Amino acid sequence: MTLQGTKRKITYVATYETIAFLLGTLGFFSFSESSLERAGALAIFASLFAVSWNFAYNAMFERWESKRLERGRNFGRRMLHAVGFELGFLVVLLPAAAWWLDISYLHSFTLNLGLNIFFFVYTFAFTWCFDRVFGLPESAASPAA
Repeated sequence: MTLQGTKRKITYVATYETIAFLLGTLGFFSFSESSLERAGALAIFASLFAVSWNFAYNAMFERWESKRLERGRNFGRRMLHAVGFELGFLVVLLPAAAWWLDISYLHSFTLNLGLNIFFFVYTFAFTWCFDRVFGLPESAASPAA
């Protein structure tokens, strides 16, 4: 099954974020002294931000990717994709988590670092699985001969 364009992006983001919301709530709750409700509210914020960031980041990444001479998504390109996404996410979530959970920036950094490491692996694995199920986007597919 091949999925392209906006339908691909919406399917990717919806599936990714549903799983990420559940895992994020558990992570915020487990590694802070916050209530499940506050952890869940932060996870909702993180998911809403991540949905818009994910959509924008993937569009920018695919635009960049389409200009590369080498097609496909090798290990290095997948790593670049995951690192770029997580760094952008960290810039916003670190201060938001410190404020909302009423924790220090150091605690927020530690919490976010653990979540970023987890989500780095999750993003890499999820994207690989998604591409296996739905095929590569046109930006990464080999041109027809």
